[in-house]
Amino acid sequence: MNNDLVMTIRQIMDQTELPQTIFIEAIEAALYSAAKRRYGSTRGVSIKVDPELGDIRCYVPKKVVEIMHHYATEIPIEEALKIKPDAQLDEVIEVEIDPSEFGRIEAQTARQILVQKIKEAEREQIYQEYREQEGEVITGYVQRTERGNIILDLERTEGLLPFSEVPRPHSYRRGDPLKCLIIEVSVDQKGPQIILSRTHNGLIARLFEIEVPEVYDGLVRIMAIARDPGDRAKVAVVATDESIDPVGTCVGVKGSRVQTVVRELEGEKIDLLLWSPDPAVFIAKALQPANVVRVNINDGNTSAEVVVPDDQLSLAIGRRGQNARLAAKLTGWKIDIKSESEADTQFKEEIADELFKPVSADSSDLADGLDSDEMPIQSHPTELDLTKLEGIGTKTAQLLKDAGFSTVHAIAQATLEELSSLPGIGSKTAEKIRHAASDLLST
Repeated sequence: MNNDLVMTIRQIMDQTELPQTIFIEAIEAALYSAAKRRYGSTRGVSIKVDPELGDIRCYVPKKVVEIMHHYATEIPIEEALKIKPDAQLDEVIEVEIDPSEFGRIEAQTARQILVQKIKEAEREQIYQEYREQEGEVITGYVQRTERGNIILDLERTEGLLPFSEVPRPHSYRRGDPLKCLIIEVSVDQKGPQIILSRTHNGLIARLFEIEVPEVYDGLVRIMAIARDPGDRAKVAVVATDESIDPVGTCVGVKGSRVQTVVRELEGEKIDLLLWSPDPAVFIAKALQPANVVRVNINDGNTSAEVVVPDDQLSLAIGRRGQNARLAAKLTGWKIDIKSESEADTQFKEEIADELFKPVSADSSDLADGLDSDEMPIQSHPTELDLTKLEGIGTKTAQLLKDAGFSTVHAIAQATLEELSSLPGIGSKTAEKIRHAASDLLST
């Protein structure tokens, strides 16, 4: 076989990590192409490859004749007997091609096809390998920047970190290692395209899986994540084992675990909080570090009104509304935050509107036909919904009603001992709701 072709094949065999089957197929395709160019057809041509020994043999069928007229398809009987002692005239036998028979053009064609097939196989292998890693974290090394996009060296191929998937601000230098989430793997004429992200919520989840064994094992589950990439994130966690503190587990001893994740995200602050199936509780926790007085849930439009102490309003909203925005993303609820004084003012206005609401025309017509003793009685604040009182939510209102305190008047007349003796109502809460009831009756 042509020495240049043999050398090319051996070099590729030494450099590639492709499976033997793929490599053998590529060699066979290259040699079939060279044989076709030389003999005009590949019918009956056989290629035998021994990858262990690096031995490659090519055989072509030739007809045994007495006098050879066509070298490519015929062989003289004398030569045939040397190959097959019992060869007969007109018999077709396999003849190994002499190395000198492949000329420069045939060898060049074979080399081109071999290199092309190997590249195609490598691209397919890379594509399949990274496609299986979609949603996983991979470490790449900053190679260069192209129009704001960062190209990372992934060893076997390159990865693209688009400008839109890079947190701001950032400062990456050539050679810097970056952990990224693989969000998409596709293939085009240039080969596999590996799209990476450092802004995706999944990156934080995978980093905690790497750093916290309990998360990887499923003992602690990450239920929700909200991020302002590069600045701040909120992560809600819950334990599948009651003996585990999910927040403490993710924080680690002296914050060692969470700080490892923070360093990888270049200082992005991470608030870890306990997830709850109760939306009111979850929303209150999501607004940490602000304290929450109460949360009024509106299931109809998945919105919630949150009341916080006056001095906690700016903390609850956060710088440029960040805390409230991340809490809304984390919980999936629309959140309206009010201070206690603002909520009290609004409540009193609503009560006043209810008390002094004019009687409708239909009601006046009805009143003309009634005696004074039968006149409709305007609703009294003692009959209002108890949840309108400060410090009383839906559950507390039901608890009070079950205990016989079903009206505002009843609550105002109750003693602090009677109210605080109810489960879930402490002395401070009892004093607050009785005070609210008394204020309402005095309006």
